[in-house]
Amino acid sequence: MQTLTGKVAIITGAGQGVGLGIAQALADAGAALTITGRDAHKLQTAAESLRGRGAQVLPHPADARKRSDANATVAATIERFGRLDILVNNAQSSVPGTLLEQLESGLLGTIYHMQAALPHLKKQGGSIINLASREGIIGGAGFGIYAATKEAIRGLSRSAAREWGRYAIRVNVICPAALSPAAVKFFADNPGAEEHYNSATALGRMGDPLTDIGPVAVFLAGAASVYLTGQTLNADGGQTML
Repeated sequence: MQTLTGKVAIITGAGQGVGLGIAQALADAGAALTITGRDAHKLQTAAESLRGRGAQVLPHPADARKRSDANATVAATIERFGRLDILVNNAQSSVPGTLLEQLESGLLGTIYHMQAALPHLKKQGGSIINLASREGIIGGAGFGIYAATKEAIRGLSRSAAREWGRYAIRVNVICPAALSPAAVKFFADNPGAEEHYNSATALGRMGDPLTDIGPVAVFLAGAASVYLTGQTLNADGGQTML
């Protein structure tokens, strides 16, 4: 695995699921971390587990829906670690959710953190990794609001990649399919859904947040992807093939 030693990352929505899996993978690669989330208890538990992997970790309870919290998260990171190299925008209200909830946590939260991080990423370049979804790409029935939010994030990412490339800032997207707590609840509430998703997946299973999604984030965060920007990687076991 490539090294991220000396790099500093912010991961939003990192108290559990895909966000935590990405945080664990970045920690294993040597990055120092600021992790955020609305549930302070989950965040502290996550921080303890990450420290157990040898990482320097700043747990920073925050609500991605608030610009002031995004600004405070970036400021706390700079105060603690002195720099910022990687931003992972993972926070997103679970499906189903209202239009306002989806836009605030997903799209606006991503915008707020990108804007807050920009002055610091410009100093030495860096990597922004935004989380989208296959539901936006394929237009899943019943996922209209969620799909629209996630496609907006992909459009935002492509525009930012063009605008910020001059600063050696790369902006890419992961569309994951992972067995997160939200996915577990969705499958429990919708009998037969898990079998449907698995049958539609070339590899026949949902991914693991750490071992399947985490390494993709490490790749996008590090030097091996230095010439990759504006792209979407579908880490979904072959559900979506473009």
